[in-house]
Amino acid sequence: MRTRANANDRLRDIPMFRGCSNKDLAVLARLMDRVDLPAGRVLVREGKPGRECFVIDEGKVSVTRDGEEVAMLGPGDVLGELAILSGGPRDATGTASTPISVYVLTQGAFQGALAEVPSVRNHVFQVLARRLREVEAPAIAAAH
Repeated sequence: MRTRANANDRLRDIPMFRGCSNKDLAVLARLMDRVDLPAGRVLVREGKPGRECFVIDEGKVSVTRDGEEVAMLGPGDVLGELAILSGGPRDATGTASTPISVYVLTQGAFQGALAEVPSVRNHVFQVLARRLREVEAPAIAAAH
């Protein structure tokens, strides 16, 4: 059985949660479940509605669009947050490349974490800004 102290320690090791206080970590531990999944398990499917997001604790997840791999995610990376933030469909498929352990946040829990834990909100904004720059970079380069 997972103890609160153990859950807090595991969460603190994830980059997204490093700036969190013990109180913030306790809130996060209450909002999410840690799940172990086998290699080959599809976590999110392109075009489908998003109802949860995943924070990878251990293992690797392959991200594909239209069948082409566009990223390999690992510990500390977040998968599926864009669909639950936007209310739109998933823009990619995420499949476990190895056995994985992930923290699962439902849409309501994710929104609760953003509202209750400022350091998580700040990290999500940083991730979104980085992704926006990555998407815009080819268009900017082509314009010059």
